[in-house]
Amino acid sequence: MTGAQDAYHHGVVGESYPAGAGWVVAARGELDQDTLGPLEEALVSAADGHRVVVLDAGSITFGDSSFLNLLLRMHQLTTLRIAAPGEQLSRLFALTGADTVLSLYPSVEGALAGS
Repeated sequence: MTGAQDAYHHGVVGESYPAGAGWVVAARGELDQDTLGPLEEALVSAADGHRVVVLDAGSITFGDSSFLNLLLRMHQLTTLRIAAPGEQLSRLFALTGADTVLSLYPSVEGALAGS
């Protein structure tokens, strides 16, 4: 795993942009306790100004329990929708039961539409 400083330089958080009544935050790479800082900042900032926050998870290759904890905390703060989770994240969500709590969508467009 990399350190938080490396995560920032390698761009764990990609493009963030407004979309309809919501805000999309794209993340990529490995997300663990050492790399979550920039993503947490981006999600909290988005939640402060928008009632719907979409996490574009299509480029996330790994997420651990600290990543899952962040998503569950964000779920309590705002309407968090997770778009395009890959196989590893889908497995993490299913094994922990988080797939019954979090709102998962196959695409960013579906997440924005809520369908």
